[in-house]
Amino acid sequence: MYRLGGLSTTILGLLSGHSAVIKPTKPHHTTNGFRNIHAYDEHGFLDFLKWCWERKGKLIPGPEAYHFPLAANDPAFLRGNHDRRTLTWIGHATMLFQLGGKNILTDPQFSERASPVQWVGPRRVVAPGLALAALPPIDMVVISHDHYDSLDRRTIEALRDRAGGAQTHFLVPLGLKRWFKSLGITRVVELDWGDEYALDPLRITPVPVQHWSKRGLFGRNRTLWAGWVIQSLDFRFFFAGDSGYTPHFQEIGQHWGPFDLAAIPIGAYEPRWLMAANHLTPEEALQVHQEVGAKQSVAIHWGTFTLTDEPLDEPPRRLEQAKAAAGVAAAEFVVLEHGETIILN
Repeated sequence: MYRLGGLSTTILGLLSGHSAVIKPTKPHHTTNGFRNIHAYDEHGFLDFLKWCWERKGKLIPGPEAYHFPLAANDPAFLRGNHDRRTLTWIGHATMLFQLGGKNILTDPQFSERASPVQWVGPRRVVAPGLALAALPPIDMVVISHDHYDSLDRRTIEALRDRAGGAQTHFLVPLGLKRWFKSLGITRVVELDWGDEYALDPLRITPVPVQHWSKRGLFGRNRTLWAGWVIQSLDFRFFFAGDSGYTPHFQEIGQHWGPFDLAAIPIGAYEPRWLMAANHLTPEEALQVHQEVGAKQSVAIHWGTFTLTDEPLDEPPRRLEQAKAAAGVAAAEFVVLEHGETIILN
């Protein structure tokens, strides 16, 4: 059997000597990978070169230009916590979320650089708000997509090698299981949009967002991207992962919402001609917060790595302005300090 996008297709041509034609049965599936299903302006390598040319002569502040504080937190409390709901923003899209007695890690990235190598690439502006060694035992890791700022090999290997690491469940979008198995990780659950996985007492579902995947020079969109809905009996959490604005958010709110808490990206949005399809502005993030029906949201995907052209400290300012203009209460969509823990009622 040949597995593509969660669909098993018998290779009938093996007996006849002819190649089988694999016909996608879902709108986001293709014959060799995945695609976005709403209007999407796709950019390629020539657009990347154009961006590099436009940046020549621009003053892009380096990591030394920023001094983001690290919040004081209590690793001992987090390690011993089995009944309080908490969220700790570690940095970028990495969060420790505690729900239903489970410790959940999102898009774990603890390396110095968001890069396949550690001698070049976007360098961390602020240390992880909670050291990897200080984490409690991790029951589950959810991955939104395969880019280096969200899927870091060194971090995954460190999680694998921790005491109890063999018991960690890795939940990934379609196509990524093979990568994890190449690292000797076998407790991997590969899911399509809308599939559901149960890790008692939680239900976990990958949901559609608008992004793309590629982890090298070749193989664009061979693996899927996703947001994640994590539910207990009395609490719903939405992790948006990484996305441009899309009607998917209205659909998520209607089908899986409303949410008690959402984690929504607010950074990496300039220049808009290149980033609009894949990254939210703070104003769009506020719209997403409203469309998914979140009682409260936290801002992620900002202030940790210099990935795009806007100043790293701009997204929170623009979010505050957007909230004021929309009459949204300050506590309804919060910006945490790196390492800050909130206890969720």
